[in-house]
Amino acid sequence: METINTESYFSKDLMLSDMATGLAGSEILKIAADLRALSAQGKTICNLTVGDFSPTEFPIPKYLENSIIKHLQAGHTNYPPSDGVIELRKAVQGFYADWLGLQYPEKGILIAGGARPLIYSMYRAVVNPGDIVLYPTPSWNNNHYCYMLGAKGLAIPCKPENAFLPTVDILKPHIKTARLLSLNSPLNPTGTAFTRETLASICEMILDENKRRGPKDPLYIMYDQIYWMLTFGTTKHFHPIEIFPEMARYTLFIDGISKAFASTGVRVGWGLGPSAVIEKMSSILGHVGAWAPRAEQMATAELLNAKEEIIKYHATMKVGIQERLNVLHQGLIQLKNQNLPVHAMDPMGAIYLTAQFDFIGKKNPMGGQFETNEQVRQYLLNEAGLGIVPFQAFGHQGHTGWFRLSVGAVSSASIQTMFPRLKLAIEKIGQN
Repeated sequence: METINTESYFSKDLMLSDMATGLAGSEILKIAADLRALSAQGKTICNLTVGDFSPTEFPIPKYLENSIIKHLQAGHTNYPPSDGVIELRKAVQGFYADWLGLQYPEKGILIAGGARPLIYSMYRAVVNPGDIVLYPTPSWNNNHYCYMLGAKGLAIPCKPENAFLPTVDILKPHIKTARLLSLNSPLNPTGTAFTRETLASICEMILDENKRRGPKDPLYIMYDQIYWMLTFGTTKHFHPIEIFPEMARYTLFIDGISKAFASTGVRVGWGLGPSAVIEKMSSILGHVGAWAPRAEQMATAELLNAKEEIIKYHATMKVGIQERLNVLHQGLIQLKNQNLPVHAMDPMGAIYLTAQFDFIGKKNPMGGQFETNEQVRQYLLNEAGLGIVPFQAFGHQGHTGWFRLSVGAVSSASIQTMFPRLKLAIEKIGQN
């Protein structure tokens, strides 16, 4: 058979939709390409860029792995129901009742192939083109979801003195025109979490606004709590409904196994909320087929019902994350105490540390001076073998040296051996 080279028939000027033409790719994936290039050259890299887990460092629960295999062997390989297998919906129902004190009906629970399809379908279900979506920056992907839907994304810049989390004071001037407020705690990219007081004041504002509007024009809140089981130290996770039960009318939860069980590639997530919204989200996902595989759903149901297995897994997994965050934080604070231009926030949750490399305006040993976070990122990668992500990748404006550092794919030893290289790189800046 003759082989046909199809590439010769492709035009670089193919007609695309306006949305596709203007859609920006992932900034983090572009950074990952830089890291791969340097690794291929044999350079030692401490990769703190990916919001993911290395299976070598953080394997999924053995209980979950064995259960997936069992259900595959049992023949659970056909289409699942579009809203999720009943076993998993019941398991999520019991899981939220037991761990969070929330009682949802089965029709208020939707299963999908991870959190992303749920976020997209939630946007689709409650946001029309031209509607205003409020979201804090830095935050993950809200700007892209708004763009794809034709919504008017209104980014609310948050400040380091508030742990880069929104407060009622900065939200209130914009709330009357909004359809959706998107929140995430613990927050990607900062690893910081709402206090009860801050979240309560925001919820009270939302309730007041909805009383003003009436039932036909609601202001919804998307509460992405995918990291809620990963909090550290004295940090506690809070959600809107435990503070004000009437927030159940307006709250849409996003959750799943990807972070709490290091199962990003297993692709099982769930959304909870008012049944009318969840049913429309299910219809949207039913047309695009974004369901989680049946065997993985059945296995996740067994895991969520096995409380002792969850506790046993977290006794190792959470300790490992906290150890890495502490090593990273302590090392950066030591550099700060040596009068080097570095700062780091205390780790609170998720797998992230927020750090500032305060180089802007200083001389760059490679020539000129540091003017952008991208220049800081490239310098630290090339000179210290340190891979990190600037807050610009999370919709945050301004070049002030703030970065996300993720510990899910590295060992504590890799972090420790990076610090001598980092110190030398920063000291070079001081010598100019």
